[in-house]
Amino acid sequence: MNAQTLNRVAYGELLAKVQPHPIKDEREYDRLVAEVGRLVERGEENLSREETSLLEMLSILIEEYDRKHYPLSPPQPHKMVAFLLEQRGLEPHDLWPVLGSKGRVSEILSGRRAISKAHAKKLAAFFHVPIDLFI
Repeated sequence: MNAQTLNRVAYGELLAKVQPHPIKDEREYDRLVAEVGRLVERGEENLSREETSLLEMLSILIEEYDRKHYPLSPPQPHKMVAFLLEQRGLEPHDLWPVLGSKGRVSEILSGRRAISKAHAKKLAAFFHVPIDLFI
């Protein structure tokens, strides 16, 4: 969507009402999240182009605030292995041929043994995911 397809008057009225700007505190964050909630509740198919554009802008502002104030720490590699097993309906014994033994699989899943680079490569190939998840 480009700016030419928006009704400038309608969009200006929306902006004047919501007054979006970079989020500096929790109060402003909560206000904009509530505004997003109101728009989403109406359903995407029921929004005007101007409302859709506003929703996109508010989402970007909220995402940026979240990234700065609530960064996600990467999961521990052994927990990622357990998660991938669960998500794919696999059992630890499915990793025995990949990692070499029942004991090694058990040690890795319990977090008692770190995942070597060689094992990370094998796990990445087995699960078809980036190697970074295991390092």
